[in-house]
Amino acid sequence: MDPRVHAYLNRIGYDGSLDLTAQTLSDIQERHLLTVPYENIDILEGKRLSLEIDDLYGKIVTRRRGGYCFEVNALFGWLTEELGFPTEHFFGRFVRGEPEIPMRRHHVLVCEAEGNRYVCDVGVGIAIARRPLLLRPDIPQPQAFGTYKLTRDPQLGWVIHSLEKLGWEWLYAFTEEPQLPVDFVQPTFFCEYAPESIFNKSPMIALRTEHGRKTLDGMTYKVFTPDGVEVRELEGRSQLRSVLLEEFGIEAECGFAGG
Repeated sequence: MDPRVHAYLNRIGYDGSLDLTAQTLSDIQERHLLTVPYENIDILEGKRLSLEIDDLYGKIVTRRRGGYCFEVNALFGWLTEELGFPTEHFFGRFVRGEPEIPMRRHHVLVCEAEGNRYVCDVGVGIAIARRPLLLRPDIPQPQAFGTYKLTRDPQLGWVIHSLEKLGWEWLYAFTEEPQLPVDFVQPTFFCEYAPESIFNKSPMIALRTEHGRKTLDGMTYKVFTPDGVEVRELEGRSQLRSVLLEEFGIEAECGFAGG
């Protein structure tokens, strides 16, 4: 086992069993989501992203930063493989709220434990499953912060849904075409630099908490708890830098914010 694995586990505060059970896989995923933020600050600051494992390890583990799906899911997939969980890498499409079928721009992981395959995702900013989802169709899978299920679509492949007040809502879809690390280079380049990309416009930050989650969308900071949502509008670079550091552990110049 790569000696960096234990430093990674220390980074996410995991000191439990390393047996190859579904429970271990689930616990490690949740610890990751509680400690590593989903974030796009490097993109906003014009820093070229690298998907090389050494670079991702340096950013996320050594410098205690986060990243978006192409970064955090790549490194989490490296971790699961090093621990001994068979891991597959796929492409996904976010279909939530989309009027048409969008391009594929999501890195999806499927890991095997105890003879079953699970969708393991630490690279989504919106409220989505904290724990792995069993890769079987039409089975509601309740968790502490939501209920999910997967269905099969003839064109989109697997579709992940969340149960909302008005019924099942589509989140994202993926097909089971194995991808190599090099296959993610072009889509992450698009997300970094394309005028159409949502990732190079304003901050998109999220971190799960024991009681909910906290997010930064542009200059709007929100804390979600069972009691409701607390909203704070930030003013200027100074407040933005403070929230990034104090709430998400991100130290940034925030030159993109002005003020």
